[in-house]
Order: sequence, then C-alpha cells, then structure tokens
Amino acid sequence: MVNGDGAHENVEDTESKQDGNGEVDGGEESNEQEVIVIQDTGFTVKIQAPGTEPFDLQVSPQEMVQEIHQVLMDREDTCHRTCFSLQLDGNVLDNFAELKSIEGLQEGSLLKVVEEPYTVREARIHVRHIRDLLKSLDPSDAYNGVDCNSLSFLSIFTDGDLGDSGKRKKKGTELEQIDCTPPEHILPGSKERPLVPLQPQNKEWKPMQCLKVLTMSGWNPPPGNRKMHGDLMYLYIVTVEERHVSVTASTRGFYLNQSTTYTFNPKPANPSFLSHSLVELLSQISPAFKKNFTALQKKRVQRHPFERIATPFQVYSWTAPQVDHAMDCVRAEDAYTSRLGYEEHIPGQTRDWNEELQTTRELPRKNLPERLLRERAIFKVHSDFAAAATRGAMAVIDGNVMAINPGEETRMQMFIWNNIFFSLGFDVRDHYRELGGDAAAHAAPTNDLNGVRAYGAVDVEGLYTLGTVVVDYRGYRVTAQSIIPGILEREQEQSVIYGSIDFGKTVVSHSKYLELLEKTSRPLKVQKHSVLNEKNDMVELCSSVECKGIIGNDGRHYILDLLRTFPPDLNFLPVDGEDLPLESQHQGFPRQHRHRLACLRQELIEAFVEHRYLLFMKMAALQLMQQKANKDTKTDTPNGECKSPLEGKELEESIPGLSQAKELAASLVAEDGSDPKSREVVLNACKAVGSICNTSFDIRFNPDIFSPGVRFPDDSADDVQKQKQLLKDAAAFLVSCQIPSLVKDCLDHSALPMDGATLTEALHQRGINVRYLGTVLEFVDKTPAKAQLEHFYRIGISELITRCAKHIFKTYLQGVELSALSAAVSHFLNCFLSSFPDAVAHLPPDELVSRRKSRKRRNRVPGSGDNTAWASLTPSELWKNIGSEAQSYYHFAIQCESVDQVVEKYGLQKTNLLREISIKTGIQILIKEYNFDSRHKPAFTEEDILNIFPVVKHVNPKASDAFHFFQSGQAKVQQGFLKEGCELINEALNLFNNVYGPMHVEICACLRLLARLNYIMGDHPEALSNQQKAVLMSERVLGIEHPNTIQEYMHLALYCFANGQLSTALKLLYRARYLMLLVCGEDHPEMALLDSNIGLVLHGVMEYDLSLRFLENALTINTKYHGSRSLKVALSHHLVARVYESKAEFRSALQHEKEGYTIYKNQMGEAHEKTKESSEYLKYLTQQAVALQRTMNEIYKNGSNASIMPLKFTAPSMASVLEQLNIINGIIFIPLSQKDLENLKAEVQRRQQLQELGKNEEPSEDKQEIPTRLKEGGESTNKTES
Repeated sequence: MVNGDGAHENVEDTESKQDGNGEVDGGEESNEQEVIVIQDTGFTVKIQAPGTEPFDLQVSPQEMVQEIHQVLMDREDTCHRTCFSLQLDGNVLDNFAELKSIEGLQEGSLLKVVEEPYTVREARIHVRHIRDLLKSLDPSDAYNGVDCNSLSFLSIFTDGDLGDSGKRKKKGTELEQIDCTPPEHILPGSKERPLVPLQPQNKEWKPMQCLKVLTMSGWNPPPGNRKMHGDLMYLYIVTVEERHVSVTASTRGFYLNQSTTYTFNPKPANPSFLSHSLVELLSQISPAFKKNFTALQKKRVQRHPFERIATPFQVYSWTAPQVDHAMDCVRAEDAYTSRLGYEEHIPGQTRDWNEELQTTRELPRKNLPERLLRERAIFKVHSDFAAAATRGAMAVIDGNVMAINPGEETRMQMFIWNNIFFSLGFDVRDHYRELGGDAAAHAAPTNDLNGVRAYGAVDVEGLYTLGTVVVDYRGYRVTAQSIIPGILEREQEQSVIYGSIDFGKTVVSHSKYLELLEKTSRPLKVQKHSVLNEKNDMVELCSSVECKGIIGNDGRHYILDLLRTFPPDLNFLPVDGEDLPLESQHQGFPRQHRHRLACLRQELIEAFVEHRYLLFMKMAALQLMQQKANKDTKTDTPNGECKSPLEGKELEESIPGLSQAKELAASLVAEDGSDPKSREVVLNACKAVGSICNTSFDIRFNPDIFSPGVRFPDDSADDVQKQKQLLKDAAAFLVSCQIPSLVKDCLDHSALPMDGATLTEALHQRGINVRYLGTVLEFVDKTPAKAQLEHFYRIGISELITRCAKHIFKTYLQGVELSALSAAVSHFLNCFLSSFPDAVAHLPPDELVSRRKSRKRRNRVPGSGDNTAWASLTPSELWKNIGSEAQSYYHFAIQCESVDQVVEKYGLQKTNLLREISIKTGIQILIKEYNFDSRHKPAFTEEDILNIFPVVKHVNPKASDAFHFFQSGQAKVQQGFLKEGCELINEALNLFNNVYGPMHVEICACLRLLARLNYIMGDHPEALSNQQKAVLMSERVLGIEHPNTIQEYMHLALYCFANGQLSTALKLLYRARYLMLLVCGEDHPEMALLDSNIGLVLHGVMEYDLSLRFLENALTINTKYHGSRSLKVALSHHLVARVYESKAEFRSALQHEKEGYTIYKNQMGEAHEKTKESSEYLKYLTQQAVALQRTMNEIYKNGSNASIMPLKFTAPSMASVLEQLNIINGIIFIPLSQKDLENLKAEVQRRQQLQELGKNEEPSEDKQEIPTRLKEGGESTNKTES
C-alpha cells in the first residue's frame, strides 16, 4: 500500500516486509540462523613446507584452496614461494575448490607444500612477487596511485601497534616523561598552515636496499635450442656488493649463467647452484641481500595488515614528496607488454567484462549464503572493472589507443580497449544540439551513471544495465561502458526495440520490456505513460523516451541511456507559458541552465513522496474528525478541503485529538475500502496530494513531461496536467523545504560539513543538487542566525569558487599538449592562488627543437594542439572568469578581482583552496611550503606539479544483508539494548567482510560504532583495537585528511586516554587538530570539541597554561556557534574554571563557574542536578579563595614565622578528567536500576511513535536525555553512507 518499498516501516518489521523483488524475506529470525551456520565451523590444518617446521593454520569450509596459497605467499617464512601445489595424502588439491568439497580434509589434516615446475607465466608471477616483497615498505606505489595502494600515517603517531604498547609501559611512571608542547602551528590562533606535516616522515620507509638492479635481460627471449633445455627467460641482476650477474629462469628453478652484457653464454656458472626460489639463489650469492631481505620481511609482517591490504577502489593523494625514480623491471615490463588489468591470471587473455558483470547478477539469491556469494562476486567484478576502465580511459586520452573510427576528427572518435567501449563527452553529430550541445554531452554521462546506479539497486531479475564508469582526466570526460554482445555488428536502428533514438520523434515499445520496467516503476517512482510516435500511434512506455532497450546476442534484455531516469528539475528548465509555484519564483526561479538535462535527485524524489505521505495521512485524519463532528447533521466534506496539498500546512498540529484520528486514518487506508464513507475520505486525500491512484497513496512521475519532441495523446491531457503540477510542486519543495531544512540541520549541528566533499554529501543526502549552491548560500546570507553559520558559508564559498575554477581548468587543459602539461598546470595554479600579479607562463624551452617542423598530422591525440594559448592566461583574467562563471552557473555574485580579495572578504585559506582544486581536478603537487603571498615571484614552478590523476565516478554495489543487520544494530543501540546491538553489529561486520573484503567505507563505520559500544560497555582494549582499525581504514579508503579520518583520530585519542596511554592520546589529538586546520581552519564548531579534548588531556598531565589556551579557544568557538546561553557553553566555562582552580587562581575560576551556573539556572531551573552541582562547586571555590586570602594576610602580618594552614592544591585525578572527556564526547554511562531501565525503554518507544507520526520536532538541544545522547554513535556512522 505504501509507496517506496517499506520506507515508512521501521527496520524491526523486516519479517513481514515484502522485498522489492516480490520474494518474502524470511525476516531476521531465519537470517540469524543462517549466519550462525556459516560461521561456527572453522577448523585447523597442519601445513608442511620444504625447509620449515610444520605449522597450524585456521581455515573455514567456505574458503578456496587458493586462499591458503595467498596466506603462504604472505607468511614470513614461506613468502618467497609462488609456484607450488598443496597435496593431501599425495593428491593435488584443485585451486578453485572450496575446502568443504575436498574429501578427507578435516581437523588436523596435514597439507604438504610441493614445488611445481615453472612455466613462463609462473616465472613472471614469481619475479613480480619478489619485486612486491622487496618494495613492500616503499610508499611510492601509494604516491603514484597504482595497484590500489594508499597512504596511512597512524603508526607514526602511535609508535607501532596500540594493543601491546599499553601493556608494556607502567601506567604510573608515564606522567613524568611526556613532552606536551605542540608545534607552534597547532596552537590556537596560529595563522600559518604548513603543508609538510601532512605527510610526516616514516622511519620505516627508509628503504633497506637488498639489490641494486633486477630487470629482464637483453638476451630474452631464449633462442629455440635453449627453450628445449628448459630456459624460460633471463634476468639481469646487480647486487649491493656491485656484482653483476645473469640468471636463467628454467622450468626447474633459477641458476646463474655465464652470459655478460655483450656475450651470450647460457651454460650454468661455476659453482652451479639451482634454486626453486629466486630469493634462495640471491641469498647464496649476496650476503647483504640475505641480511636485508630477512630484516625487511620481519618489518613487513609487523605492520598492521590494514596498512598493506589493497583497497577496493584506487585512492589518489594530492600531495607527494620527491621520490627517487628507481629501476624496476616489473614496472618497466608492465608498461611495454600492455598488461591489461590482470589477465595473466585468467585463461583466454582479455576479460569479457560484459559477460562477467551480467553473470554475477544472475547468480541465485534465495538464502543468505547465496546472496553473500552473489554480492561478493558483483562487488569484485565492479571494482576490477572500475580499475580497468580507468586505465583504459587514461590510455585513450594519452593517445595510446587506436580509435575505431580513425578517419573522423578527434572529438568524434570512439575507442575499444580490453573489451570496454570508450567515448568522449562531446556533442558528436549534434545529438544534443537542442539540449545544450557540449554542456549537455558533458552532463549526460553522470546522469546516465545515476540511472544505472538506480536500476542496479532495484535489481530486477532479467533486466540488465551496462557496466558504466565516468572518468575525468586532463580536461576530458570519458565514458567507459561494457559492450552488449553483437551491438557492434548491427546498426543502432535495427537493434533498438524499445524507446527512441531521436529523442521521441520515432518511438517503439516492447511487451517484455514493459513487463520488466513495470517492476522498477514503484521503487523508482516512474509512471507508465503513453506517447505518440511519428505516425501518431500511441506507444506505451514505462521509462523516459531516451531509455533504449536492446536485446543482445546473448538473449539478455539490456537498457541503456538512462540519463532521464529521474524527472526534470523545473527550477532550471524555463518553459514558455508555464509558471512555477510562488516559493520558487521568490527565489528567482526558473533560471536558465547550461543544458536542458537538469533533473531532480533520487533522494529528493524520496523525500518529496515521504512528505506527501505525511500530508496524505493528515488530510485523511482531518476529514475523519470532521465526519465525526458532523455525524448529527449530514453534511458533505467541507468545501475547500482539497484545494491544494500545500494547504495542509496550516492545518498542522493545532487540532486536539488529531493523533487518534491519524491512527484511524492509518487503519482505514489499510482496509480494502469497502466502506463508502472511508472510500470518500481516501479519494479526497489522494486527490489532494496528487496520487496517481484513487484508492491508495501512490505518487509516481512521468519523466517525459517537458521533454522537447515528445508528444502525448489527447486523452491523457488531464494526466499530463497533473504530472506537470507534481513536477512544479517537487521543484518548489526543494526550495521551500529541503534547503531550509539543511540550514536548520547546520544550525543545530546535526549536519557538520567540514570541507567541499562533506558539504556536497550533505546537499545530496537531502536531494539538493550542487547547482543550487548559490541559492543555498543566499539563503544562509538572509538567515537571522547568519553568524552561527559562518563555517558553513565559508565552506560553501570555497566550494563554489573551486568548482568554477574547475570548470575553467577543464577547457584550459584541453588546449595543452602533453609536453607542456606541468608548465600549464603550474601556471594555472599561480593565476588562481599566487599573489604575484603578473604570473608569466614558462613555455617549455625549445631544447628539443626538431629539425623539420613536423607536418600537421590529421589524426592527433585529443589535445595535442600545438597551441600555447594557455600561456596567455593572467590572474586578473582568471578571476574575472571565475566571477562570471559563478554568476552564470550558480547565479551568485562573488565581486572579487583577485585571490587576495576573496581570501580577505570570505576568510578563506589558500592551502585549503589548493587542496580543494587539486582533489577536484586530480592534480598532485610536491609537498613543500609554498609562498602564496609573495608579490615578487610566483608560488609554483613546473617542478612542483608531480602528476595528474583521473577523477573516477562509478557504481558502488551494496551489501544489503549486512546493511540490514547494521541498521537493526543501530536501532537496538538507540533503544538502549547495548548487548544485542553489539551482537548485531558484529554480525554485520562479518557479512560486510564477506562481501567487500577487509577494506571498505561501510566496514569503517561498523568498526567505529563497535569501538564506541566496547568503550561504553567498559572493554577499553577491545575499543582501542577496533578504533585503530577504523582509523587505518579511514586513512586508506577515504584519504589521510578526510573529515571522517579526523573524527576517527579523535575517538581513538579518547580510548587511548582511557587506557592510560596519555602521550599517544595527545599526539593523536594534535594530529587531528593539524588536519582540521588544514581542511577547514580554526573557526568551526567541531574545533571546539577537539580543543576541549586537548585541553582536558593537558589538564590531566598538569600543563595548566597550555590547557587554558585550548579550553578558552573552545569556549570562544562554542559561544559563537551555540549562542552564549547554550549548555555547551556552560560546560566550557566549567572546564576552564577547573583549570584555574588547579592553578589556584580562584578569582578567575569563580568568574567562569558563575557564568556556567547562570546558564544552568536559566535553562534548567534551580532544582536541576546540574545547577546544584555547579552551586556546590561555587561554594567550594569560594572557601578555597577565602582560605588562600587568609594565608596571604597571615604572611603579610607575621612575616616568616607565620603559622600557615596547608592549602589543598589538587592535581586533577585521571578519573575526573576521563569523566569530563566522556561528557563532552557525548558518551554517557548509565548506572540504572531495573525500574529506570523499564522507564527508559517506555520513553524511547514513546518517542519513536511520535516520530513516526511525523511530529518531527526535535527535542531541543538543552533537554538532552539519555537516549538522544546514545544516538551520537548512530548518527555519525550514517555520515559515511550515501
């Protein structure tokens, strides 16, 4: 009955909930049963490798034999073997078999590792593995953004692993040896924002050299007669001792041969030594290798696994140090053998991506183990596809792939590489001419990707979408898609059997497609509708006209071109003769946009429908009440009841008894509508909210309304009118509800963006597109409480400016040839950020003047124009362009001619602007201190630009079962059932690991909540271990200075402190503060929390003066952002007073505590315990002050022979500091009796009912009762979703 797939039910009701695919889920009961079956049957096997003692290995029946291979290749004592088989009682085990399917394999079985003969492929894998082992501590792969490596710096601040160090040190002695003084730039009020500390030097990374050179020899490949002696390939090696050797890889292993650089002699050298492993051979001939390799492996195994596991998608770092370029055979070979992805592991060379993507979708999904397997396969293929598509897109733009239509001009070329189809984001053949040309062609791929994401999430059996990845690289947008089998052999006209290829002039439909799309219609809110084709016949569709259906040669039904899955956004689509609602008109809508493809986000559609549903219930309830009131006199429903759905607002909560009526309405809507009275009520309510059906609430949109070229049959005119109204209402809803609610959330700090990315996320969660950024900023500007939104405004301005700069940079880069790239990028950054007024571009010097001026080639790489137009850009011109771009795209006036004016006017930081523009455009710069403000020389030179990376958008497949467990766990925690919550979340963690592997954003959220629960339940070491994983994972998956990572650092510091590791806690807090200063500056509400934490820890280690600097800064920020009467400010005053007390400065202490007392008294009343506590503390302070004064007087009067009363100067106890730390971090321990618990549960349930009835008035921040405090953990985890 309810639209939106159960969106209105609570998570608890999953048992009865129908799944979107029409299968009834067995609900949680069966899930948990299934889960238990999966997990509890691990067993141990013994493993015997040549030359080592047998050891035990814990395995689970689900694992494949291959996973044991991986473990052995990672273990310190067996890591140098790659070419072996595992044998059980002399039988070789199949690599791809699951352990449970192997006969005779049980607890205690002995598996033997048996060396196998090499092949060329195996020899290559071996050399590559040895190279990986030699480079395992070297961060250059992470800096270069390859092989899913990324940076992590946590271990530098914790000196290795947290768990052990806590046990070794004695807790008592730790106080004396802490040096607490932070570096100058971290102190409150410091203006410098250095870049270098972002990547502290890791002592571990000083590479221990094992070899000087290891490369392929020039004698490859072996001649025929040597092949027949078993030679596979030759290596050339220079040892640390400067010994040059040539090595033969043969089928039996590795040995030295007698070749030199210039003479080929394949005979074994004397003494001959054949070794199955290259490591053993090198250890024989080079003592330095033996010593350093062993040490290196020891260090490698000591690192936390999360520091070295590959991430599922590549993370790029926008800064890097100067790394020496070393000779590296494998990397060199990769570059020339064009290793496409990983096909050396796969028979048949290149992968058939389409087949893999679609087959994984077809896997069965009836029960939990099947769904886990399916989701895991889907996720794996997606992450591989994204990596391959990214490499391909870069190769295309760098000019390394031949076009399939080489005769055409470069913008029109298309490419195929590794079974992926690539096209450029330009308007070829005037396809988008009426929709905005190139601008539309640039927007279409991301819209299409959103469509693919939406259909993929609905996951209807039998309906297939293409693997799609959108890559922005060097100013070009490349769309990478998997290839429908057979599509390249046919003309498009023949293959499209559903939809339109010319935007609605000719349209066809197909019954099977209608049937499949009908299933997506409810979750995606798409209305089935008819349009006219060129012969004026009616054609029925259940999607937008551009959505094309093609049956591939594999018989699958594909849909593509999903760019109009969601309805158009009328605020940015002026239509003649159509007026928008007043709410939109007041804000200056409709506005002209670059293209006509602007559509509403899925989140907005969901929110709008949800809003209408509440309205629908209210209307029904009101009518019921009226019927009750009019029972005696038979009157009809009062007139004017259903004029417009928006009238419902005035009818809000003013009427008594509405809630009972609502319950009635709910029951009435659930009936089959047999009672005529109730049918009328529902009918009226349906009409009022624009439901497409008269007997139940159901809102859907027709995505073709307002599409040029689409014509509707006359008999659906009414319907079209209704749909137009619905679209106008949705557009008005965005402006009148969603934007104000975002601002309200920022005011009460339930949304806390810290940088551009988190701001964008906050907008998107509420369904607001980024093109509304200017509107949002203007709204903030007009808000009375503007001062409390300063942080939000500042982040918004810097986001708006860097996005405008990105738009300009995109076209700027397209005109730059490859050889001038670093010069052009550094010139752009100088114009953008440097105060130097006449930045001059360094044209690449003509040291390489070619003899003949090359003749113009027709077929050039996109962007190999020999133009140097980019060099003429000046700072004033760039800033003028940014201003006009802001005006035309965001309708926002910046009114600044230079970077310094902007920084001055809006309080921005240049390092922050640099970070934002680099992340958005993929620039990587050298990490050093830049002098932006010099008026004599530009800040950047071309040597400072290290790399340019792609910016990649792709679908993120979800682990649905795990996510359900996670949500139920969160719900349980919020109701105060910590233990059950903890179990559910542990379960979710297992399932997430099962689907995503060990590294993923959602696992990070899971670990953070788990650590919080461990902490609340008193298990500090466990909390530490989980939070440490969360920090490492956040650094690796989101980035070392992502706002999420900063928060994880803060949580970890708290648990460290609780565990008695004070110096570590301080180091972590200082790191968090440094990152926060870099990312958003000091003036941010979150900074107050961080500074309170630092101040408290410093207080605990008796650094009073330092402590005061941080606490007083926190007080200032809290007062600014929460208002001087807020409880947070009262708490800040109290913390400051405590430090003054410890310094025996009682007058200042009293002053602050009085402020706090006044706030408590006014907000909570005299009787509240907080007020009483504060008043007690005031009395105590006054006594201390009087005692001190007496003593002083005594000394003045009697000189040195005064009898002095001993004064109590107390250093704070660690327990009292920890108690305050818990309070400010929103963690509350509740010593409750059974009765209290019952009351609490009742209270929580009451609240939930209230919320479900849509009385969404939040409890005001001051009356925070326990349940809302516990929510914190839940809310913060939600931030990482989306």
